[in-house]
Amino acid sequence: MTANRNGLPEIARKAESLAVAIENAVKGFARYNKYAIGANLRTAVMLVVQLCNRAWRDRSRQIHWVNELVWAIDELKVVVQLAKQLHAFKSFNQFEVIVRAADDLGRCAGGWKRALHDKSQNSAVSQQERAQILSDRYASQSGPKHRQHCATQGDVQ
Repeated sequence: MTANRNGLPEIARKAESLAVAIENAVKGFARYNKYAIGANLRTAVMLVVQLCNRAWRDRSRQIHWVNELVWAIDELKVVVQLAKQLHAFKSFNQFEVIVRAADDLGRCAGGWKRALHDKSQNSAVSQQERAQILSDRYASQSGPKHRQHCATQGDVQ
């Protein structure tokens, strides 16, 4: 994940853009929907923005925050779908723009999660392989086969 000139990754910019789009959509909701499902949408998208920033800045717990981000985006998508079913959006086009942005954000978060997972697995595997290689060499030099070979040659250890 690379940062832009403001120091934030692309996913954080996309989350902020989605937050603006949702805020503008909620402004146009009917009064009841504005304070019911609209409040849920605002809360869910703010959590997504906050988790993006946490995941980017807290490198020591980045995997944890990215996992939380993935869940928060999934929950946001559920609220967006519910708002559509309640006919809260002014038009289908408004809903479509928001749901596509949420899907794109979900793909970015999923890719980030896979990249971190692969990175952590590769480092763990390489350490295990390194340990295995060292242990194999050591075992082959001082193990029973090596001793047996040395004993047949007359060089007893």
